[in-house]
Amino acid sequence: MLRAGIVGLPNVGKSTLFNALTRSRKAEAANYPFCTIDPNVGVVSVPDERLAVLQTIAKTKVVIPAAIEFVDIAGLVAGASKGEGLGNQFLANIREVDAIVHVVRCFVDDDVIHNMGAVDPVRDIEVINTELILADIDACAKRLEKAQKKARGQDKEAIAEVALLEKTIPHLDAGKPANTLELDDQERALMRSFYLLSAKPVLYACNVAESDIADPSRNEFVAAVARYAREHHDAGSTTICAKLESDLVDLGPDEAREYLKEYGVTDSGVSALIRGAYALLGLVTYFTAGEKEVRAWTIKRGWKAPQAAGVIHTDFEKGFIKAEVVSYEDLSTLGSTAAARDAGKYRLEGKEYVFKDGDVALFRFNV
Repeated sequence: MLRAGIVGLPNVGKSTLFNALTRSRKAEAANYPFCTIDPNVGVVSVPDERLAVLQTIAKTKVVIPAAIEFVDIAGLVAGASKGEGLGNQFLANIREVDAIVHVVRCFVDDDVIHNMGAVDPVRDIEVINTELILADIDACAKRLEKAQKKARGQDKEAIAEVALLEKTIPHLDAGKPANTLELDDQERALMRSFYLLSAKPVLYACNVAESDIADPSRNEFVAAVARYAREHHDAGSTTICAKLESDLVDLGPDEAREYLKEYGVTDSGVSALIRGAYALLGLVTYFTAGEKEVRAWTIKRGWKAPQAAGVIHTDFEKGFIKAEVVSYEDLSTLGSTAAARDAGKYRLEGKEYVFKDGDVALFRFNV
């Protein structure tokens, strides 16, 4: 299962958000720096309104949503790349995740300590990005030294590695994260083997006060983060109210809806964040739907039919023959598998078919 790491400065709401995402009190959320030391890990269901529709069509009581894993990582401070605070541990934990949800404090509250004195989300983003880039520069320099020795012996892989590192290091030295460096497919594949921290995809989560969640556009900090993320990192941002969502942990669904209604919203932003992290990881969903269950299956974008079948069972991939496929849009519009067949919307796809988000499938295989 792919992992998204929740990162940020101390006291920005990371652990509160983690508890909200996992509907738990698993992570300690306290008003002092480094209240999280060891990372908390939780599996989170991906909200998907399509499941309820498919459940009705399939006439089943069992629904299994897609899921991803979130990791609540210790807060970082300036100097982390040199071991300040919990720097070494923080960076090691980031190295183990596949994508980053960077929580940025966008609320003013004198009762909640800010370790840098005042709320300034763009500055906070730059502090963390600087530490990731500095750690990457150090890693690249060490890797370059080793690769250069091998390249002298005309090692083709080492020569390619040297060329990419000599392209990457000046980019990092300019204060730019590795994920903004223009690369071709071959270079991109090679860079993945470097495990650079700043190469990981990022989603910025603007943590706002309860009073801002109904209309985040009024919050100047949110606008500044969105602009900075877009212009400097080609990244997306979303708005959440971790405090509001954490208040819902102990409430039932009906009570939670009523509670949110008091703030003029139907969601605190956490559902959008989960879906955003899912997309950030390059994931899409296809479905199987029958009387036994409706289930969302997670695959990487661009996977072909045998790979998609393989997430159900390896035998499905090994013995793949054909996939019976109908799009969710067609199935939900027509209302039944039989109607989709009659309308010619049900089709047989072979090994080269690239699965799309929302495909509903039945696999033919032989072992």
